[in-house]
Amino acid sequence: MKIDRIHHLNIRCAPDDLAAIEKFYADVVGLQRGHRPPNLRNQGIWLYLGEHPIIHVTARCAQDYVQSDHRGSVDHVAFQSRGAAEFLEKLGRMNIACDQQNVDGAGYQVFVRDPVGTVLEFNFPNSEAPESVASGTLAPRQTLTAP
Repeated sequence: MKIDRIHHLNIRCAPDDLAAIEKFYADVVGLQRGHRPPNLRNQGIWLYLGEHPIIHVTARCAQDYVQSDHRGSVDHVAFQSRGAAEFLEKLGRMNIACDQQNVDGAGYQVFVRDPVGTVLEFNFPNSEAPESVASGTLAPRQTLTAP
């Protein structure tokens, strides 16, 4: 077997979360809702980057379950990105909080949370880091958390 790439990620949520998730990923990430096979068991949406549905959203949880009781081990999803200044301006206009870090060799990284708490990492070239985020700056999320 040979793996070519990650095909998609799936975000689980409650039915009432679908609209907020769709709006967030359209407004913040630029993904667009597209075709989803009609014969799937649960409500949901597929969000496309170009012609590929990279995020599947499945409404298969009770309201507030994901935010209060979810204990999954996946920490975040990362997107290779360009245009950091424009992205930071957009987050500011939308009042979306973010953490930032600038790691030599890894890139300038911006972290945000979607409406159900999924952490998204946007990786930009180090050269796009604002002067206020010096090389070597680590985001608070890099601190070890105790159980």
